[in-house]
Amino acid sequence: MKENRIRILYIDDEIHNLNAFKASFRRSYEIYTANSAQEGKQLLKEIMVHIIIADQKMPVSTGVEFFNEIKDTLPDPMRILLTGYTDVEDIIDAINKGHIFSYIKKPWDEHELHKTINNAYEIYHTRRQLKEKIAELEKTNDELNRFIYSTSHDLRSPLMSVLGIINLSRLDNSVTDPNGYIDMVESCVLKLDGFIQKIIEYYRNSRLEVEYEKIDFNNLLNDCITAFQPQNTAIRFHTQVDQVAEFRGDTFRISVILNNLISNAVKYQKPEEPEPMVNLSAKVEPHKATICIRDNGIGILSEHLNNIFKMFFRSKNNNKPGSGIGLYIVKEALSKIGGTINVESKYGEGTQFEITIPNRNEFDT
Repeated sequence: MKENRIRILYIDDEIHNLNAFKASFRRSYEIYTANSAQEGKQLLKEIMVHIIIADQKMPVSTGVEFFNEIKDTLPDPMRILLTGYTDVEDIIDAINKGHIFSYIKKPWDEHELHKTINNAYEIYHTRRQLKEKIAELEKTNDELNRFIYSTSHDLRSPLMSVLGIINLSRLDNSVTDPNGYIDMVESCVLKLDGFIQKIIEYYRNSRLEVEYEKIDFNNLLNDCITAFQPQNTAIRFHTQVDQVAEFRGDTFRISVILNNLISNAVKYQKPEEPEPMVNLSAKVEPHKATICIRDNGIGILSEHLNNIFKMFFRSKNNNKPGSGIGLYIVKEALSKIGGTINVESKYGEGTQFEITIPNRNEFDT
């Protein structure tokens, strides 16, 4: 079998058509013939062809029916229909559904059929190249993600060691630090560790399968508040949960979403605000949960609202530290579980995020 030749399978129940086709095209292409759809299917199990040509009018199975039967198991070969009569509706339907690349009227014009075969092979070859490039990119992307995840984990270990040494030096007063350098080192380490944790969050969100389980939003919101309240003890948290229906969702991703939004609400408070607050509300219905996170912080400039979910975007209207990927992770996590997010903000007054998450309880009965 010569790999550089176009391989064609021609199916027709009329033997003289098969012989005529082979005689006309055998010097240009590698030709295989079958006198029925069943024989054609058997040949396709043994030979990888580039193009399949089938006659429309065959006794057991028409050409359109044959192409429809093999389109899922053999999507790559290009399909050309030969027809001696005009069955317009079937042909148009087959073209629209992608069953065939083109159709040629019988008796065929040799020049026209040559041109159609060559055009079909060009598309076949381009598609194969595209598939190979996509496979290469997916492999490279997978390797890069694994490398980043592994490196992030490895980086956390020495960072935690540095924090441990800092805490030991404070406990035994073995280091005099009148200029506060230790505090500066600790702040930088914590900032770097926060960024590394965001990378790990991003990786886990992109790789882990979605898993649904029962969620109690009272417990979930309280856990989030407990995690972030120490960062600013002056903030008053208000929660309101209306959960009369059972809710099933992906706990990991919903926690990631809430943690990032609440973290921002805490981080971007106004230093001069006498009564900083974060309001959290959740309303659970049979088909969805709606969660709102509202704060009275510095807010977001209106011209930045369309960009806040882009990776590494950071608003230049504040001096707060941040990785620029928290809201990107929120958007990606919501995409994984079929949720949506809306944001309203007034600069200098505060921000409100509203997320809607489908309740998978009704789909898993």
